[in-house]
Amino acid sequence: MKLPLPLMPATLIRRYKRFLADVRLETGEEVTATCPNTGTMLGLCSEGARVWLSRSDSPTRKYAHTWHLTERDDVGLVGIDTSLPNRIAQEAIEEGLLPELAGYGTLRREVKYGTNSRIDLLLEGEGRPPCYVEIKNVTLLRQPGLAEFPDCATARGTKHLAEMAEMVRAGHRAVMLYVIQNAGPTRFTLTPDLDPVYFKAFQAARKAGVEALAFTCHVSVDSIRLKSQVPVIDP
Repeated sequence: MKLPLPLMPATLIRRYKRFLADVRLETGEEVTATCPNTGTMLGLCSEGARVWLSRSDSPTRKYAHTWHLTERDDVGLVGIDTSLPNRIAQEAIEEGLLPELAGYGTLRREVKYGTNSRIDLLLEGEGRPPCYVEIKNVTLLRQPGLAEFPDCATARGTKHLAEMAEMVRAGHRAVMLYVIQNAGPTRFTLTPDLDPVYFKAFQAARKAGVEALAFTCHVSVDSIRLKSQVPVIDP
C-alpha cells in the first residue's frame, strides 16, 4: 500500500489531546500535525523522536500535516496510522498474499453486524460460510521481537470480540487479524497488564472458535505492506 508522497521527516516536540502533535520540520519551522491514532502509542511519542509526515494542500483542512511513521533506533520505522491496516489487509487478500483468507469470491468493507457494529471485512464465497474479519492496528513494542495489543483499555475492542464469538455460534467464520506495522517482531501476544478485560474477552472468543492471526509489515517512507505471519502466544 502506497503512502501519501512525499513524506517529510520532522522531530516530535509533543503529542497531546491524542489527535494532535507539535513537530519541528527540517527547515526549523514548528507546525501542528494531526495524529491518526487514539491509543497511548507507548514508546512512539517521546520528545525528540524522528517522525514522518505527509502534507495536504486542501484549503479546508485545519492542519495540513499528518503523522504517519515514527522511527526508533531499536526497531526502525513503525506505522502509527490506524486508518491503514484495513487497506493493507485488503490489498494483501486481493493479491493472494494472505492464504489463510484466500478462496472467497467477494470482499466487502464496513458491513453492519452485531449490535450497532460494522465488520472491517466480510469475505463471502459459494459453498462456504461467510468470514468476518476484524482488523486491529498493533504498534506496541516493549520487548525485543515481541508485538503486543492493546496499548490501552479498549471497550470497543472488547465489544468486537464478543460479537465475533456470536458470529461463530451462528455458524460463520470469524477472524481477528492483528496487523503489526513494523517488520521486526517474531511473535505476538496480548497485554493483560494494560487491559485485563480485553484479555479475558479474547480468551473467551478463542474458546468460542474465533481465529487469531498476526502479521508483521514491511514499512518504508514509500509504502507499507504485509510481510509475514508470526505466532500468537499466551502472555
